Amino acid sequence: MTIDWQAYQCSGFFDELIDDNGRPRQSGQALVRFLSELSAEEMDSARAAAELAVKEMGITFTVYGEGSSIDRAWPIDIIPRIISNEEWQQVEAGLVQRVQALNLFIDDLYHDQQIIKDGVFPQELINKSVNFRPQCVGISPPKGIWAHICGTDLVRDKDGTFYVLEDNLRVPSGVSYMIENRSVMKRVFPDLFEQISVLPVSDYPSQLFDMLTAMSPRPLDTPEVVVLTPGIYNSAYFEHCYLAQEMGCELVEGRDLVVNDDDCVYMKTVSGLLRVDVIYRRIDDLFLDPEAFNPDSQLGVPGLLRAWRKGNVALVNAPGAGVADDKVVYTYVPDIIQYYLSESAILPNVHSYRCFEPDDFNYVVENIDKLVVKPANESGGYGLLIGPKSTREEQLKCIEQIKADPRNFIAQPTLSLSTVPTLDKEQVEGRHVDLRPFILSAGEQTYVTTGGLTRVALVKGSLVVNSSQGGGSKDTWIVEEEGL
Repeated sequence: MTIDWQAYQCSGFFDELIDDNGRPRQSGQALVRFLSELSAEEMDSARAAAELAVKEMGITFTVYGEGSSIDRAWPIDIIPRIISNEEWQQVEAGLVQRVQALNLFIDDLYHDQQIIKDGVFPQELINKSVNFRPQCVGISPPKGIWAHICGTDLVRDKDGTFYVLEDNLRVPSGVSYMIENRSVMKRVFPDLFEQISVLPVSDYPSQLFDMLTAMSPRPLDTPEVVVLTPGIYNSAYFEHCYLAQEMGCELVEGRDLVVNDDDCVYMKTVSGLLRVDVIYRRIDDLFLDPEAFNPDSQLGVPGLLRAWRKGNVALVNAPGAGVADDKVVYTYVPDIIQYYLSESAILPNVHSYRCFEPDDFNYVVENIDKLVVKPANESGGYGLLIGPKSTREEQLKCIEQIKADPRNFIAQPTLSLSTVPTLDKEQVEGRHVDLRPFILSAGEQTYVTTGGLTRVALVKGSLVVNSSQGGGSKDTWIVEEEGL
């Protein structure tokens, strides 16, 4: 297929590549020119090359359903998403500010709870939080960092402004696909990278490793760092393997580790026990340590929390960090930033309604057909009610769920998400996208990926971008405009 940009329709939404007059935006001019010069055969070959590269590189994700799991090839669209570096600098500053404030907030909640005493944040939200861990009260992680790794989901509305949709602070995933998308694109369009100055993403594994070693409780030149995985049946197992391999770390399961009487963590090896300094854990809190959390867990390490409390091992992210990974807490983040940093939020939140507040509850019930209703602690797009696309029966069921537990729900306006040109079978059409950049915190130093994982709704008109529900992905290019 040959791309006919004159026939491309983007009216009604902010399209990130083509403006309202049908012209490419400044940061995307070189890309549009390159794609326009490709013949139908060259475009079809490029798409086939991308699919082949994904298979050869073994890039997969797991979909669960009906009691089974299926490994699928990672879906990538070969038209990249382009953002100017000038614009990205503002986004990066907002992400750094946000994560800094969230770490101060989490540390406060597990210590003095001053923000509650000062009336900025309600006590009842913590009392009913499913992610607040009483076992972590009084613990002080190194440098006061609880959320060392954060994946913040961003969207653009019809005005082109970036908004924060949610913060992922428990076990954020997706960064391996961001890196692999770039590898695929370099195979498909190597000449294009010579024409456009695209900022790299390949340094993430080394930045991650540097952050992990900085958390070591022992002053060693080469601390022992491991990646703790639930195992091969986890949906993000590809990423666990990928990051461990890229960092040169051991990939371990709970049964590979043991906590001895000295309250230190050791890895079982053929040469005997080897002390572990830092654990990058990809296991949820409740399964980390059967002594401290779920006693039935077969995935964790007995005594792990005890070793962490004694300061003998670093856990990344820290247990309990998920208290801020809550969509109701999310609505307070601008206030949290103002409280701890005395600054206004650089990146705005999407306007939200708190269903536990009577006025907001009434508004949500009366306008549920126009709103998106979200449970506080679900992820992957599960549990959403998209009002305009729902039946009255589904709306009534959702209202009953809100009435039963109003603290567990928020609602937001249905956004006119921005679009990016995406290859369909026979033509190029605008598809809605979001963006998940990743932020690494190691005390005074904070690293933000140049771009992030762009997820795209492959179904026309759909707002669901999650790969587990039929979404795809794009490579995200942060470009230097003067290099175009």
